[in-house]
Amino acid sequence: MVDFRFYLIGDRTRCAGRSLASALGQACRAGVRALQIREKDLKTPDLLALTREVQADLGSLRPVLMVNGNLEVAAACGAQGVHLPESAMPVREAREALPPGTLIGRSTHGTESALAAEAEGSEFVTFGPVYETPSKAGFGPPVGLRALAEAAGSVTIPVFALGGVTPDRTRACLEAGAHGVAAISAVLSQPDIPAAVREFEKTLGGL
Repeated sequence: MVDFRFYLIGDRTRCAGRSLASALGQACRAGVRALQIREKDLKTPDLLALTREVQADLGSLRPVLMVNGNLEVAAACGAQGVHLPESAMPVREAREALPPGTLIGRSTHGTESALAAEAEGSEFVTFGPVYETPSKAGFGPPVGLRALAEAAGSVTIPVFALGGVTPDRTRACLEAGAHGVAAISAVLSQPDIPAAVREFEKTLGGL
């Protein structure tokens, strides 16, 4: 069940000198309820070690923890979900390999891919990049709010706006039909992570 409005995506290269575990821990203690371990460059043993380090830092906190693309790591660490890249395996294949109830999201970059994700059983999608952002430069120019509105109006599952989203831009994303927003640098790169989280909380009306 997607009962969160803010989706924090981890990137250890954007933590302003902090460890990923420390940065994500600060964010979750400030109220973040869903996060993704996204380190696509790590091989399975290193990704598993990093994910367990994050879990250890979270302690008794129990956010929805999702692993990007690696079903083996997700299963081994008991993650609540997996996030599949747009061109990754079918959702059905992922469901067969994971425990019942595992949450599955998918990255999308256009209305057609959002519709396809819904049709195959994704429970939510990220959509973008909505705005210019270095972390999504490889996916081409920003798609903009009009494309976000088209995609959000075409599916019934939650759509999270991603790419250059800041607290100041969040309201526009919601008005375009997004269920919530996803962010990386707008939280992890900030000097005061809890303050950044609180700004998102204000504009979203809850995390």
